[in-house]
Amino acid sequence: MDKIINFEHKQSAHCENGVVSNLMKFYGIEISEPMVFGIGSGLFFSHMPFLKVNGIPVTSFRPLPGVIFKRISRRLGIKFEKKKYSKPDKAMSELDKNLDKGIPTGMLVGVYHLTYFPDPYRFHFNAHNLVVYGKKGDDYYISDPIMDKYETLTYNELKRVRYAKGLFAPNGHMYWVKESPEKAKLEKAIIKGIKHTCKDMLTIPVPMFGVKGIKFLSRKLRNYPKKLGARKAASYTGQIVRAQEEIGTGGAGFRYMYGAFLQEASEVLNNPELKDLSFEISDIGDKWREFAVITGRIVKNRNKVDESYDAAADLLLKIANMEEAFFKKLKKAIS
Repeated sequence: MDKIINFEHKQSAHCENGVVSNLMKFYGIEISEPMVFGIGSGLFFSHMPFLKVNGIPVTSFRPLPGVIFKRISRRLGIKFEKKKYSKPDKAMSELDKNLDKGIPTGMLVGVYHLTYFPDPYRFHFNAHNLVVYGKKGDDYYISDPIMDKYETLTYNELKRVRYAKGLFAPNGHMYWVKESPEKAKLEKAIIKGIKHTCKDMLTIPVPMFGVKGIKFLSRKLRNYPKKLGARKAASYTGQIVRAQEEIGTGGAGFRYMYGAFLQEASEVLNNPELKDLSFEISDIGDKWREFAVITGRIVKNRNKVDESYDAAADLLLKIANMEEAFFKKLKKAIS
């Protein structure tokens, strides 16, 4: 089967937002990546010591994979079909059927064996999103939103990443648009998205999530050297930096994206207060970037005298307080 769908690729900062934005454009709905992110309540924080990758607790700056899809489809009236397959060859056959019908198909894959990824970015992460939009011979045509151009994978390469092993194994997960409105009604969706983000960041009672989670991590980080020893403390801290700077867009990048969303939302809702708050969340993003610089130097043992675990923990606590104040103001601005 040779079938290439006329699918426009646009690079984005984060895979899940980018796939939704590109798929919507294919169906005639222009919606930016920041708008997808904001309506889908993609800004989040969690630090979960009970959930580990390679023996190290997971820190995340986003909700679980697929949650943004679920929220934005519900809020904009878009119907996605989603499937998982226990047999890899069946999954590939079903993909071929979609392509033959002219349906660009999104899917979750593992990053480690993506052959077009540069080696430094190939690590064990099984929640990466991309779109397959064609097949020619043994090659599948890929729109990966974090790449600057179209890519290709062979049948076996694509099958391998679709069935990557480990945490959040994708199990052949694929999805596609089944039904979409002629025009997206943004106003109510924006308000729902903002309210949900404020709720997630301010009111989850478990201390591992939202603003409470940032404070929780601050306490943990401060005790790393004494509790874990130098080498293990560096490994744990390195995982935080990787989650923030390499997996998606993480801490600072998500704050900048949310700022862009609030600027767009300000115009749609005719609410200038949201524009003012967009600058405030960008300033918080700058603090997250500062945190990444300090902890990155600690991990590499290149830190200055004043760049200690205590200093990093203090900065994290400051960020938590800034975010708490920000989300309280944001909640009030749209109430």
